[in-house]
Amino acid sequence: MTGVESARPDGSGYLLSELDLQLFGEGTHYDLAKKLGAHAHTVDGVVGTVFAVWAPGVQQVRVVGDWNDWSGDAITSGAPNLMRPIGQSGVWEIFVPCTVAGQRYKYRIRTRDGRELEKADPFARWSELAPGNASRLAENLHQWSDAPWMLERANRQSAAAPISVYEVHLGSWMRGGEHGEHPLNYRDLGPKLGAYCNEHGYTHVECMPIMEHPFTGSWGYQVTGFFAPTARYGSPDDFRYFVDELHRLNVGVLLDWVPAHFPDDAHGLSRFNGEALFEHADPREGRHPDWGSLIFNYGRREVVAFLISNALYWFEEFHIDGLRVDAVASMLYRDYSRAAGEWIPNRYGGRENLEAIALLRRCSGEVRLRHPDVMFIAEESTSWPGVTAPTSDGGLGFTSKWDLGWMHDTLEYLGRETVHRRWHHDELTFRSMYAGAEHFTLPLSHDEVVHGKGSLLNKMAGDDWQQRANLRLLFGLQFATPGKKLVFMGGEFAMLREWDHDRSIDWHLLDDDRHAGMLRWCQELNSQLATQPALHKLDSDSRGFSWISADDREQSVYAWQRNGPSPDDGVMVIANCTPEPRDNYRIGLPAGGSWVLLANSDEARFGGSGYQVAGVVIAQNYPWHGREWSAEFRIPPLALLMFGVAARADCGTAQ
Repeated sequence: MTGVESARPDGSGYLLSELDLQLFGEGTHYDLAKKLGAHAHTVDGVVGTVFAVWAPGVQQVRVVGDWNDWSGDAITSGAPNLMRPIGQSGVWEIFVPCTVAGQRYKYRIRTRDGRELEKADPFARWSELAPGNASRLAENLHQWSDAPWMLERANRQSAAAPISVYEVHLGSWMRGGEHGEHPLNYRDLGPKLGAYCNEHGYTHVECMPIMEHPFTGSWGYQVTGFFAPTARYGSPDDFRYFVDELHRLNVGVLLDWVPAHFPDDAHGLSRFNGEALFEHADPREGRHPDWGSLIFNYGRREVVAFLISNALYWFEEFHIDGLRVDAVASMLYRDYSRAAGEWIPNRYGGRENLEAIALLRRCSGEVRLRHPDVMFIAEESTSWPGVTAPTSDGGLGFTSKWDLGWMHDTLEYLGRETVHRRWHHDELTFRSMYAGAEHFTLPLSHDEVVHGKGSLLNKMAGDDWQQRANLRLLFGLQFATPGKKLVFMGGEFAMLREWDHDRSIDWHLLDDDRHAGMLRWCQELNSQLATQPALHKLDSDSRGFSWISADDREQSVYAWQRNGPSPDDGVMVIANCTPEPRDNYRIGLPAGGSWVLLANSDEARFGGSGYQVAGVVIAQNYPWHGREWSAEFRIPPLALLMFGVAARADCGTAQ
């Protein structure tokens, strides 16, 4: 049994049928992870591995690895190395007997012009860490125990669900060792992270990319192993355990996914067959000007199949609950970050990347078809229309879009000295002009605490007390505004320094009650989000939000109402964005009756001043702000208040 002969008489391979090859060539084969790469297989009673790789237009491909001393010479090694092409598909295949999980391998490719390259497997399910960067044979022995979560996932992730996402970088959330010198592994992270989310009310974890990447400083956004969880924290089965454990604790798992670009590391996808294959040959289309990375050729059908297969793989192989697609704007526009003459127009002379648009629509459509209960989230920074509209209506088909405009406007506003805020009042009101255009997530993400931008706390205006009050106000505005929520680790307890991927976040700060108080405030907001229907049920419905007072520029006070499906669900929100308390401040009310204080960011237990606020306010039949009912409120300095209806007046709700 040499394992050298691999082509079948009908032109197919061990795992690839003629239909597989046809669909791959058409770009409509979305299960490629089961066909290409390295898979345990038995041939004539002999156990081994079938290797299959797409490398069109080359002279020869050998698989070399631990079992043959990395020799490309089948004669001296006595092992089968030389792969055989399957028809004209560009796919090469071989069966190698007596291989075992964990062994390393690469493909040795002789290019069209006679050069030899050593490449990692594009479909590798496990990788060696840099600097070796070889692929590794993987096995799946994990027994899933998350059936209860999977059965409830559709309800937990619907547009009407309370969703609060905790964004983490696994290597720096919490570290081990006497001096925090090494990151925790997947099996340690799962229970610790899940317990933390449970305690503080986060419904989901979003991991910055865990797909294999050679450079730690890329934070995972320059991927070489699209199908392999990074070996930094353990094996693929260890990652399955991580997901399973979070599901057991009723915490969803989202992953960042990067189909926009890939690095030019020699062992990766770059010029895989000695020529531009996964990328464009012309740098005006194929090289990203900001990141120095390579851009996928979305017009090549096999590349489309590769990317869509990759998205589906994470849902199906690892039970992931959602993907957040990174840098969508860079995919949509051919002139993204390019000057005139540095980009190539589309076939109609426009700047839209028609092939990338088609890919995103096909990908979102296939994801929704196969897994209608998962999330598919866009990081899209422009005003591209219909990002979350169905593809049948011409949209891109995402379930949610990061509202980066809200993030930037709100941070800009709270970074201004309070005396100047009256001149920028509309920075907090502008969002209502477009809030109904998409299904939004409100992010306070890692992007805002890197590259010299400082921590969230340091972005706030004023002295130390005012900065902390402004940060509580920021979180309050986020949770009282329609949209799903996301906060990057460390922000929830007011990290003092900018995030560093090589260090744990500063857990010791929780020994200081000012930081512990901030964490208690975020915990309170998550509790209100989960228990108040008005704060989540109509997130994507225009009926869920209306202004009460949006024009008090002089005092920088805002008031609005959040509504749920029932009239009794209403929550009234007041925000005072100056350090001056407001006494006897009259606000129109959506209804009569008693209004009970639900949350107050100025409570002493959260680090506030403890300014006295009435726990119950009785509505008066006194028209104000265009409403029949109103009441006078005491509003603390730099504070956000939430009130809910306790009892309704007999005359009902004001229209």
